[in-house]
Amino acid sequence: MAGTATGVMTEGNSATSSETWAHALLLLCKLTVDLPLHGFTVADMLRLQLGAVIPTRLRVGADVPLRVNGVLLANGECEVAGEHLALRLTDLV
Repeated sequence: MAGTATGVMTEGNSATSSETWAHALLLLCKLTVDLPLHGFTVADMLRLQLGAVIPTRLRVGADVPLRVNGVLLANGECEVAGEHLALRLTDLV
């Protein structure tokens, strides 16, 4: 099979396509998780100090948006993984 101009991966163009994208795999991107804090005010922000715990209205298992360079990529749930906070993907957008 030969490659086509439509960008569809075929046997004939798989190596070429891999070489074409190889440089892009090392590009940095900004990954963010949005935790909505409804009702959080400037006064609340000014009172922040080290060790402060900021309550949220999120329920355990609630979806939070995951963005790459500002573009919504997925939704996920926060969970504890050992001693770390992690995000389990629940939906790819």
